Amino acid sequence: MQFRQKALSKLQSPEELDVPVRFARPQGRLVLAVTVVVIAVAGYWALTGTVAAKLNAPGVLTHGEGSYLLQSPVAGQVTDVLVEEGRSVSPGTPVLTVRTDDGDRPVRAVAAGRVTTLYARMGAVVTTGADVATVERVTGPEDPLVAVLYLPGEDATTIQAGARVDLGVQSVPRDRYGLLRGRVEAVGRTPQTRDQIGAFLGDSALAAQLSGQGNPVAVVVRLDRSSSTASGYGWSSADGPPHPVDSGTPVTGAVHLSAQRPVDWLLP
Repeated sequence: MQFRQKALSKLQSPEELDVPVRFARPQGRLVLAVTVVVIAVAGYWALTGTVAAKLNAPGVLTHGEGSYLLQSPVAGQVTDVLVEEGRSVSPGTPVLTVRTDDGDRPVRAVAAGRVTTLYARMGAVVTTGADVATVERVTGPEDPLVAVLYLPGEDATTIQAGARVDLGVQSVPRDRYGLLRGRVEAVGRTPQTRDQIGAFLGDSALAAQLSGQGNPVAVVVRLDRSSSTASGYGWSSADGPPHPVDSGTPVTGAVHLSAQRPVDWLLP
């Protein structure tokens, strides 16, 4: 009965023009204002702000001309090793001697460089085409190192020459001496096979690691030079490590990509 009386009362004065209307509570207006401000700030940042990104990739320190695998042109037993690891050789320099059915035959360096690894030892039996040494193509001790990174083709297309690169060197504690600094010098145009990488680095095992995700593209990084560090290169720390860095050392590179506006991600 009570509800019926209220309903009849409402029918008698349906408009209630004398009653104030409340459109929103103060708390609601505050939430609305905050929401509008957040949307406005986000829109402004999307149009004018920038976001930096990095691409991480494995690689190795080497010289610009790479290395080559010296192979035996004959089969037989190694009777003499004529050079030591670390020695520089000129084209035609005998590296070792192999005894064959036709007598002793020298295995000579194909191009000038520095012998970094000897695979054949005294008394070892080698076959025709067997790897006997790795020779790095350098002309002198002052030849600068470069870093060569290997990335999937779709990632390499986003990298521009001159991009900044931070390199973590496997033999250098990062938390103590920091990162090696450099800039992208060149980006390869075509993917490289495992055999091509191995021929350039003179290391088939390392080539297998670097090409584990398919045929990558090589990115050459020119290292920053510095006269104030023991290594001769620039580091994120003041001094860097107290010793030189060697060719053939694995690295992990972080390539800084061009900054982009967030709105560009939404536009086709």
